[in-house]
Amino acid sequence: MEKSYVSQIADIETDFAQWYTDVVLKTKLVDYGPVKGTMVIRPYGYAIWENIQNEFNRRFAECGYENAYFPLLIPMSFMSKEAEHVEGFAPEVAVVTHGGGEKLAEPLCVRPTSETMIGTMYGKWIESWRDLPVRMNQWANVMRWEKTTRPFLRTSEFLWQEGHSAFATAEEAEAETQKMLQVYDEFARTCLAMPVLTGRKTEKEKFAGAVATYGMEAMMHDGKSLQSGTSHYMGQNFAKAFDIKFTDKDGAQKYGYTMSFGVSTRLIGAIIMTHGDNRGLVLPPVVAPVQVVIVPIAARKEGVLEACRALEARLKNAGIRVKLDDSDNSPGWKFNEWEMKGVPVRIELGPRDIEAGKMVVSRRDGYEKNEALLENAEREIKDLLNDISVSLYEKAKERMQQRTVNAESLQELLDGVNRGNFVRAGWCGCRECEDKVKEFAQATSRVMDGTNTAKKCVACGKKSQHTVFFARAY
Repeated sequence: MEKSYVSQIADIETDFAQWYTDVVLKTKLVDYGPVKGTMVIRPYGYAIWENIQNEFNRRFAECGYENAYFPLLIPMSFMSKEAEHVEGFAPEVAVVTHGGGEKLAEPLCVRPTSETMIGTMYGKWIESWRDLPVRMNQWANVMRWEKTTRPFLRTSEFLWQEGHSAFATAEEAEAETQKMLQVYDEFARTCLAMPVLTGRKTEKEKFAGAVATYGMEAMMHDGKSLQSGTSHYMGQNFAKAFDIKFTDKDGAQKYGYTMSFGVSTRLIGAIIMTHGDNRGLVLPPVVAPVQVVIVPIAARKEGVLEACRALEARLKNAGIRVKLDDSDNSPGWKFNEWEMKGVPVRIELGPRDIEAGKMVVSRRDGYEKNEALLENAEREIKDLLNDISVSLYEKAKERMQQRTVNAESLQELLDGVNRGNFVRAGWCGCRECEDKVKEFAQATSRVMDGTNTAKKCVACGKKSQHTVFFARAY
């Protein structure tokens, strides 16, 4: 790659924060909005989000979810019905006090999350055990007044999906909470090529108003953790606050049990920071807006563009997202541009290739370049895209495994996170010890391990009640 081109992007190893900013702006994923803390998602970035939506919609439908939409504005009185919930979100809530030139009778919250709005409507719609379970999902924007922002990772306004369910029993709601967490896990692995840790959050880290929160954590290139999805068991907290009652088979009036789950455009940030390199983006094929780019070689020579267009049509018919770059830019410029944009596969096709019935195929993840028969193009490219997905996942998984260490003392924990690792350590379950870890190592509990293998608490030395993954996080 030309030195002048590389200079457009900061070095990923020496200035990761600047590298990230350079990549999201120069690949035209986003731009900064006029209001501080907001972002404009440009077409290339939004296409990734649409592919994420499509993959999730299929999975959610298989789980019985229907898409719906609920209002952006929420009466302030709704937020105050669940005490822990309103306390948890109060610092981030944007409030509308005037409309139509007049002061409103009641202030309105700009949606930070929709448990209160959807709980109100479920309370209206659910009457009998026959109405249960209810499973709905919405794709929407939310607003949380963040002080420190970064595109995709933390912005005042962002896009997400939030699923909300109501059940007759606690067992059903708890099972759904775990089930949707596993849907996230499978999606991360197969669509984002991203290994994740999943598990229960501590009381300190749980969602405001939940009985239990389960999280999905991914390791970024710099060893920090990014919370990439959450699933919450609410018990009857919101059912009682919003009168979600039903008449059971025995004729008795009972409160339902609810849960919710969500992921956001933060997933795009996760993709960037998990797979990217010094040349820019490296996109997993499943969500890449363009899976294959065709670059003509000696495009002005007779038959070259015609052959490229024919190949483009064949790949499109095979269900592959393909773009023919027939612009006036040089092949070298095109190679650099599409590598920076992270397109998984590049095909070069020139007069000699056409004459030999071959094409030159380059993969973005490893920069390998090989020849393949044109007549087998559809199968060759599909197999290659699948192989790239697996390769990206295995590479990220190996990094996570190599950079997950154990600690038995605060100093060992500090040393671990300083080296860019996830640290597995024992915890007694005491909030003071969790706070002590944060104060000493600037690390937080991400999720609890499913098995308690540690013998003692990393902070106080008492008997361990849980084994926790600690890390510095975005």
